[in-house]
Amino acid sequence: MAKAKELFKEFKIQSVSEFFRRNAAMLGYTGKIRSLTTVVHEAVTNSLDACEEAGILPYVRVEIEELGREHYKIIVEDNGPGIPEKFITHVFGKMLAGTKAHRNIQSRGQQGIGISGAVMFAQITSGKATRVITSTGGDEIIEAWVKIDVEKNEGKIVKKLKHPNPTGWRGTRIELEVKNVKYVRSKQGVFWYLKLTAIANPHAHIELIEPDGKLIVFPRSSEEIPKPPVEMKPHPKGVMTDDIYRMAKKTRKNTVKRFLISEFSRISDKKIDELIKYIAAIRLINREEDKRIKDQLFERLAKGEVDLILKSYGRRAKKVLKEVQKLMEKPPEKLSWHEAEEIVEAFKYMKFLAPPTHGLRPIGEENIVKGLTGILKPEFVTAVTRSPKVYRGGIPFQVEVGLAYGGELESTFNLLRYANRVPLLFDAGACVTTMAARSIDWKRYKVEDLDRAPLTLLINVISVHVPYTSTGKQSIANEDEIYEEIRLAIMEAARRLQTYLSGKHRRLYQVKRKKTLQKYVPEIARALSILTGEPEEKIKEYFLRLIEKKFENVEETLEQAVEVEADAEA
Repeated sequence: MAKAKELFKEFKIQSVSEFFRRNAAMLGYTGKIRSLTTVVHEAVTNSLDACEEAGILPYVRVEIEELGREHYKIIVEDNGPGIPEKFITHVFGKMLAGTKAHRNIQSRGQQGIGISGAVMFAQITSGKATRVITSTGGDEIIEAWVKIDVEKNEGKIVKKLKHPNPTGWRGTRIELEVKNVKYVRSKQGVFWYLKLTAIANPHAHIELIEPDGKLIVFPRSSEEIPKPPVEMKPHPKGVMTDDIYRMAKKTRKNTVKRFLISEFSRISDKKIDELIKYIAAIRLINREEDKRIKDQLFERLAKGEVDLILKSYGRRAKKVLKEVQKLMEKPPEKLSWHEAEEIVEAFKYMKFLAPPTHGLRPIGEENIVKGLTGILKPEFVTAVTRSPKVYRGGIPFQVEVGLAYGGELESTFNLLRYANRVPLLFDAGACVTTMAARSIDWKRYKVEDLDRAPLTLLINVISVHVPYTSTGKQSIANEDEIYEEIRLAIMEAARRLQTYLSGKHRRLYQVKRKKTLQKYVPEIARALSILTGEPEEKIKEYFLRLIEKKFENVEETLEQAVEVEADAEA
């Protein structure tokens, strides 16, 4: 006993904040460049989400001020709805708190860690509180300095001031002081992150002031505010026992039947009758002692033979069916864990319509084209938005691809990865988008050497639950359905590029032929003038007109051929 007491002397309950303070790398704070980019990413993501949810065209200004060696002040200001005073400590000082994590809805952030993680990183590297200036457009502006109490996972205001707001300013400005970070213009730095953000969010005006004072503006190219995503009910194929058990304790419905119909998608009165049969069949099969018979019956159940199985049990089946019907009429708060398990197991054998996808909000083909054209200025650009699909049986997702070629692009392949419009700059090798892009046989589409081609490929995966590989949210897991959808979208865009390049190559060939013919006209005109006595200039003009007319007809034929090819591909 004495030994046990000695062992447990050091036992301590660790808060979420304390855990992430010790494991900041899990949130993306690893490496000097990446850490700085992650801080900016968390603040900009909050700004964009807040503006869009409030129906405001976003204006986001980022300023990086160098205070010393690997020591910077990061300032991010937006024109969003502002933050009510009582929520300031929750937004900036409490881990796993937010407006999104508890809702089945598409959003840039999903875990409620982001901006509070940035505040914590600033606190542990510089020891300074984060300065927050915000107003909801009322009579006053709140200025607060926020720190995190890591032991309690709570935010605390160490200093607060209130100022009059005569101009009615509305928005939020945050200032974070961080050390052991570095600003560089690399493809993992702040500049590249904001550039990619501007491409995927053409409705946003984004400004960056670099440490040397240089102002970079990514102007908005669309005045259309994206429609806010709609919260979607969970699908029976995508829930676990714990989901049903917890939801049952919180619902206001008075029966399990009403709870299931109201809280889940694709469940109707008819489906409840079917569910009762499947639960009854599962109970009866589980009572079988012979494992071989049990396995055979479950195989039949998977084939949908529930009525035949119940019929084979006769009176016993009727008794069990009555028991399950009573289960459906009991109050949801009295649902046991075992009963919730039975419901989830029955869901696995039942067939449901795919979940509704109306709540997903893609960037859209038109906006992808605007974003790529406005920022990259290519000679050719196209976009593909695939129809929504589901992965893991019940989680809706959608894939869209943008492809830009030539123009002002460098002769190198660039893959722009996004999840719910958010750029993914790190861990590219483990991402399903990279795997799908590299799996394409680009030579089939007239791209002979992908790595040296002036080609930029944008891939955006949207979902209510993006399957990230880690809490750093920089890489998407290789789910089969997502992988295949990305491949199909890329191939559709690549076929359009192939059609364009085919026409371009034919035009270049004809231009070369035309120049070759024109090159010999003076010599031919001179020779014919000697033979015929006609003026050399007159003969020359005749042949030049003839060549022009000939190649006008060729151009028309080429354009018709390209149109036919494009129609065939479509």
